[in-house]
Amino acid sequence: MQPEVRERVLQAYKRIAEVDRPEVWITLRDENDVLAEAVALEEALAAGAELPLAGTLVAVKDNIDVAGLPTTAACPEFAYTPSASAVAIERLTSQGALILGKTNLDQFATGLVGTRSPYGAVRCAWDPTLVSGGSSSGSAVAVALGIADIGIGTDTAGSGRVPAAFHGIVGIKTSLGIVPNTGVVPACADYDCVTVLARDLDSATAAMKVMTGPTATDSRSRAWPADVGLAASPQPRVAVPRGEDLTSLSPAYRRAFEETVAGLADKGMSYAEVDISALLDAATLLYDGAIVAQRYSAVGEFLDTAPAGADPTVAAIVRSAAGPSAHRYVDDLDTLARTKTAARTFLSEFDGLLLPTTTEHPTIAAVQSDPMSINRRLGTFTNFCNLLDMAAVAVPGAPTADGTPFGVMVVVPAFEDQIAIDLAAQLSGIESPSLIDDGIEVLAVGAHLRGFPVHHQLTDRGARFSGEVTTTADYRLVDLHTTPPKPGLIRRAGDGAPISGELYRMSAAALGTFLAGLPAPMGLGPVELSDGRWVTGFCCAHDAAEAGTDITEFGGWRAYRAHAGTGLPPSVATRTASSPSTVPMT
Repeated sequence: MQPEVRERVLQAYKRIAEVDRPEVWITLRDENDVLAEAVALEEALAAGAELPLAGTLVAVKDNIDVAGLPTTAACPEFAYTPSASAVAIERLTSQGALILGKTNLDQFATGLVGTRSPYGAVRCAWDPTLVSGGSSSGSAVAVALGIADIGIGTDTAGSGRVPAAFHGIVGIKTSLGIVPNTGVVPACADYDCVTVLARDLDSATAAMKVMTGPTATDSRSRAWPADVGLAASPQPRVAVPRGEDLTSLSPAYRRAFEETVAGLADKGMSYAEVDISALLDAATLLYDGAIVAQRYSAVGEFLDTAPAGADPTVAAIVRSAAGPSAHRYVDDLDTLARTKTAARTFLSEFDGLLLPTTTEHPTIAAVQSDPMSINRRLGTFTNFCNLLDMAAVAVPGAPTADGTPFGVMVVVPAFEDQIAIDLAAQLSGIESPSLIDDGIEVLAVGAHLRGFPVHHQLTDRGARFSGEVTTTADYRLVDLHTTPPKPGLIRRAGDGAPISGELYRMSAAALGTFLAGLPAPMGLGPVELSDGRWVTGFCCAHDAAEAGTDITEFGGWRAYRAHAGTGLPPSVATRTASSPSTVPMT
């Protein structure tokens, strides 16, 4: 039994009462109902259920369906009660997550401020005079106040990243379609993303991993491709904007970003300035171009009925989106296609692009007096990401001079989400969590080990280090006397010893290109690890192994090479391998 699940629920509802922030919630579940689910969860765990998110408390943005709870999108007249949860939410609860309730938002997910709601302006967690950031405002504040472990939001223009920046928390926005949008009220159907907010990168990544994967119910959903990137470079290099691209930053945010960039070297990262003006120009198309027509397509006809609960700013934006012509829409799509190609080209020299998440932290009063221009400015660096099919991870940067949060984000091309997480982890000074389990496990026992001559052939292809391993005791290791030096791993059942190595994961496409470049007589073969797993190792021809020198007693290539040139035992110099059955090697 794990009574801490029930205790965590009790603490969450106690915290809700303590902070007294009713504007965070549109529908808060009854505490007893959540406690009953906690008891059932504890019983399942006691019976041996494996639930990676067991007891994780979740706040869900109220444009995402939760079965049995109203979905309002922050407009009372729009409300309906779904019989099924959104695919993303169902995946979370199936792994043990518990839903606390539905959170407030900028109406119809239109805004970056968190004030455009008839349910009240959501106030910043640490200063109630400041905006919380939107549109995923309630979910972010529920996390920042220590109520929920995870906030689920959406991010079309920056809605999951801007509130993360304001609160010093993490926001992950994946590549388009990686998390299905089934059960999500659309804002811009082609550019909407379900996003995760959490206090730390590990928690955010664990939740996002559960939600990913295509479904037949969402025609825009996508799977990780065969060439998906699985790791950042060992010594990452990031692009940063030129000074002239940062003019929209407030002085405090400008200094904080410069301090963040200045600290990259201490974190093992290098950088170079690049011109991002084309990206900033593309960002304006989301609201100031014909692309905004997607917002009218989503809810325009409903808002044309002038519901009493419609936010006037949101209604004005959406209803005006009926105006752009079809040919302007086509022109904007062409601009985005060309900009996407240009962005991928210049980013090919880098692991990712490091940007400030937003420009300033305005007060609620300032936004109420100027609801359009401030909101537009807040999306300067976020709006283009989905338009250009890019992924982003938002994390805290260096704080401002007065100690308030400042956020940065790592932006990468589509399907390089794991690389963005790796870079975000390095910026945060933590070990990177794994988002993607796709790929093929590959064993290195020789020249591809870290620190050896051809290790780069793995890292250049985005191979991800999984850990140090050993084989079963059924293998012998042979020095093949090649240039550069390489060993052969011979399977000899009952006549061997455990051999140490390193395990990597490579995408299927990366492994294919790797194998295509292998010189004769190398190939593939299965290798059994000491934990009983069979993984892929590299093979060589039998005659090459037979001509080698047996070095099994060293237990691995690294130990053998450490002794090379210092006088090897005479037995090693005279011993050779004979009649191997299979000869995997690398």
